[in-house]
Amino acid sequence: MAATLRIQSDWSRALRKDEGEAWLSCRSPGKPTLYGSLTRRGLSTQGVPDIAASEGFVVGEVTKKSILVSCPHENASTKFLAPYTAFCRIHQKSITCLDISSGGGLGVSTSTDGTMKIWQAANGEIRRLLEGHVYDVNCCRFFPSGLVVLSGGMDAQLKIWSAEDASCVVTFKGHKGGILDTAIVDRGRNVLSCSRDGTARLWDCGKSTCLGVIADCACPVNGIAVGAADNSLNLGTPEEAPSEREVGTEGKILLLAREDKKLQGVGLQSRQPVFLFVGSDAFNCCTFLSSTYILAGTQDGNIYQLDVRNTNAPIQVVHRSGAPVLSLLPYRDGFIASQGDGTCFIVQQDLDYVLDLTEADCDPVYKVASWEKQIYTCCRDGIVRRYQLSDL
Repeated sequence: MAATLRIQSDWSRALRKDEGEAWLSCRSPGKPTLYGSLTRRGLSTQGVPDIAASEGFVVGEVTKKSILVSCPHENASTKFLAPYTAFCRIHQKSITCLDISSGGGLGVSTSTDGTMKIWQAANGEIRRLLEGHVYDVNCCRFFPSGLVVLSGGMDAQLKIWSAEDASCVVTFKGHKGGILDTAIVDRGRNVLSCSRDGTARLWDCGKSTCLGVIADCACPVNGIAVGAADNSLNLGTPEEAPSEREVGTEGKILLLAREDKKLQGVGLQSRQPVFLFVGSDAFNCCTFLSSTYILAGTQDGNIYQLDVRNTNAPIQVVHRSGAPVLSLLPYRDGFIASQGDGTCFIVQQDLDYVLDLTEADCDPVYKVASWEKQIYTCCRDGIVRRYQLSDL
């Protein structure tokens, strides 16, 4: 794995003042870490800071919110991006999950302060408080309409809420342990959940009933993702005819990120196993990049890219640090990943540098959401950060 560049978490503040300094490092597996610094020498005529790097590092393009730094010796380049804005007042404590509505206007988030809130994505102003779960809420997401929210809690309940008036319209009961993740099938007539109880379940929103247990893993299922499967993949046939209440499950595959170091693929309609991949540690999260390519992240910092048609060996393994991979999100022609050491980075196929979303200082970044060129992160420090990506 290539070298990893790091920067002082509050570099943009540090480099605002003259003679301001921020530390840098470049870590390459099996080699001593190279340390250096950036120093501000003043302002250019365009009002952009003039930044110099110490020996071994080179500064590329600098804007008010970003700086491109490379370490030629290790052939590594990273563009560090500071948040465009940060919302500190949405929650009082650690923020465990967030999502942004399809229109980009609203955010929803859950926190260890025991609350789940809907807020304006532009300014973080709170619009609604969603109350009804007992204990902590673990996960929340908008339906494709952007008007309805799905949440799962430690109380083993899955709930559907109106984003307009904060009413809880449906409660699903059936899991025997805390719900750890959810997924929505197509437009949302059916939804999925996974739990500490080792099962993944399919639910009918209209009748608020369980349509079946898709998988029973005998260990916690930490994350799930649903996607259309490549046509060449044999998803198996259902043992009995699916209920007519099942909508949009055909041709789909469900990914299960399991605590027992396994990533499993199951035919959503057939309930039949499609593949089982064994990783280096517990899997925390998974996502589809396309109908053939998937990503999954482990507790020991590995991000596996696999081809669902042949999961014997990964296409690639990205490893930037040993911290747990907590969130993975497809983005343009690549992905965004966040980790337990506060790092959050974007990898794109056509970029020869990594984009690093900075400022979380060693506090885990639990979840990432995107809307067009805006990336939102939530962190243990209780802050939602919004990053503005210029044209990549």
